[in-house]
Amino acid sequence: MTPETPATPGIPGDTVIVAEHLRRVFPRRGRPDVVAVDDLSFTVRRGEVLGLLGPNGAGKSTTIKMLTGILVPTAGRLEVAGVDPTRHRTALARRMGVLFGQRTTLWWDLPLGDSLDLLGRVHRVPPDRLRRTRELLVDVLDLGPLLGTPVRQLSLGQRVRGDLAAALLHGPDLLYLDEPTIGLDITSKRRLRELLTTLIAESGVTLLLTTHDLSDVEALCRRVLVIDHGTAIFDGDLAALHVAGGSARTLVVDLVAPVPSLEAPGATTVRTEDDGRRHWLRLPQDASTAPVIAAIAAAHEIADLSVREPEIEDVVARLYSGGGPAVSD
Repeated sequence: MTPETPATPGIPGDTVIVAEHLRRVFPRRGRPDVVAVDDLSFTVRRGEVLGLLGPNGAGKSTTIKMLTGILVPTAGRLEVAGVDPTRHRTALARRMGVLFGQRTTLWWDLPLGDSLDLLGRVHRVPPDRLRRTRELLVDVLDLGPLLGTPVRQLSLGQRVRGDLAAALLHGPDLLYLDEPTIGLDITSKRRLRELLTTLIAESGVTLLLTTHDLSDVEALCRRVLVIDHGTAIFDGDLAALHVAGGSARTLVVDLVAPVPSLEAPGATTVRTEDDGRRHWLRLPQDASTAPVIAAIAAAHEIADLSVREPEIEDVVARLYSGGGPAVSD
């Protein structure tokens, strides 16, 4: 929200996105309507990084398209930077950067470098700033060897890097990234996360991120909004997500001499292997392993042990299913 934009009554002045009871229905002739988003409410503040999570078909991309003004909500209220994104789509486009991992904003038959230059002119970026920003993005995203290649000849990972450069070229203060690391190798993912982290820290960019790569979420997001069937089922920080998803740590203990069962205060045995030599114990995510290990060591000779932290993928999956604590294998 720009300083000259009046704040919505009851909404903090630094709030960039306000969504209240959003609903989006896709009618189908002769068949039941598809409810993609149903009674979804959330707010996002300036400089916040929000991870929007959900399984395929949960309504993530539909939500992003409503936020960008591409789709009109069937019901509810939506405000982005103080205005209705559908009615002020052109004005908001100058402040937004958008990346849809499966679609491109680049010109299919133009070389990548020409596409970036053309986009800079479309967004009316001053030439000196365009040159500096372009050089930075080309370096960070390793686009130099690709600038002369037509977009249609780029691989998926190469095109995604090009689309990310296009989304950042005009210096937006609001970023929508839908599956930004799809098709990227490990090195490219790392460099992308470092770029986004720096951008957020130095420029105060507000970022809405949808991804199936939950390592992106752990690296970038302090807050996550989990939706399923178009409805929010969780909104909070990662620590709260672990609690809501029944997150648990796993202690794997190898004993010198086998025992049929292993008991320790505050832990529950969930598996016994190797004829009683290896035992898997579960304890809450926020519990210390020290007293558990001390109790076991006082009663048995330990050959080896390891602590396995819960995978966020398991936590989110169990949140979808409504199951209990997950154990890391």
